Amino acid sequence: MSEKHRSVQSLPASERAELRADCASCFGLCCVALPFSASADFAIDKDAGRPCPNLRTDFRCGIHQNLRQEGFQGCVAFDCFGAGQKVSQVTFAGDDWRRAPGTAARMFEVFPVMRQLHELLWYLTEALTLEAARPVHGEIRPVLEEIEGLTRGTPESLAGLDVAARRAEVNVLLLRTSELVRAGTGRRNADRRGADLMGAKLKGADLRGADLRGAYLIGADLRGADLRLADLIGADFRGADLGGADLTGSIFLTQSQVNAARGDRATKLPRSLLRPSHWSSPPAAPASPRGRRKPPRRR
Repeated sequence: MSEKHRSVQSLPASERAELRADCASCFGLCCVALPFSASADFAIDKDAGRPCPNLRTDFRCGIHQNLRQEGFQGCVAFDCFGAGQKVSQVTFAGDDWRRAPGTAARMFEVFPVMRQLHELLWYLTEALTLEAARPVHGEIRPVLEEIEGLTRGTPESLAGLDVAARRAEVNVLLLRTSELVRAGTGRRNADRRGADLMGAKLKGADLRGADLRGAYLIGADLRGADLRLADLIGADFRGADLGGADLTGSIFLTQSQVNAARGDRATKLPRSLLRPSHWSSPPAAPASPRGRRKPPRRR
């Protein structure tokens, strides 16, 4: 179980409850199925399908209270959007990979697919809460229902799913949603999609309604910045300082992005997200932004 699920405040009741990680109902899938490389976010190399050495026999993390100090900040930031418990308890009906080793390979193959589907469900569900996006709600609902149905498929159907095609379909709807929401600011020339803003000095910046999809904001100084109504889907906030920043009304921001950033009690977040407990602690000195790896560019 990752540190963030132990330390954040109690989860509020919401229509997205099934899209929130429940590590107690998962078989430690993020600690086994996914690979990671030694970097500023992970202290060691680990291949996909190989259990992390810190994973205990009860599927809990042996160092969950000290993940950041031990060099596993990537684990603190990670969020499966509830895919872990869905695969563990629904797709494989509660049969864990240790007791039923014959399921292991397929379970580990299905988990990243399910995570992507749940991430799409998170964005689509949020889009349905945005009044400005009402013109596309009628198109969003059937797509959301279709993807929800896919998440309840067999291990074989999930493993063979063309997730890229689903993402492309959803992306069209999310782009239209973004345009409708951001139009409310009446601002132009705010397109910073995919921009390299690593380590940028943006203290107090007016970024209302900005398109920051996939922007690299690693280590950026965003203290006191105004990010209301900004599209933040896929923006990389690792080590970014959000102290006093206003992200209320920002769209497509996820818990993982928030967990990867630094903030304080003055940081304003959307109601659907939680304030990480490590924000109230003295932050560790972030690694040089240029020393961090860029993730694959997103649309």
